[in-house]
Amino acid sequence: MRVLFDQGTPAPLRNHLPDHHVSTAHELGWNNLKNGELLQQAEFSGFEVLVTTDQNLRYQQNLAGRTIAIVVLSTTSWPRIRTFAHHIANVLASIKPNSYIEILVPRNY
Repeated sequence: MRVLFDQGTPAPLRNHLPDHHVSTAHELGWNNLKNGELLQQAEFSGFEVLVTTDQNLRYQQNLAGRTIAIVVLSTTSWPRIRTFAHHIANVLASIKPNSYIEILVPRNY
């Protein structure tokens, strides 16, 4: 599956997702795109999932009719995300197009 990380998603998470082809917005030169533009470009480029830490995305964007699935992480903290990476990988393994999933990454996991 093609996965795109936005600016807030820690890039080292990609090492815990070996079954997916992960790119970052920064690597693609998309770091200056606004959320709507980023979603549009990601879908146009064939990405199936956007992993973001923008918890306001669903309030800022009309997600109806999108083909890309969106996974929202509750933190940008790599130490916290790292300890919960297996759960994130499990979510990505079963995600469906046009899904919107928020993952609460516990503080003391």
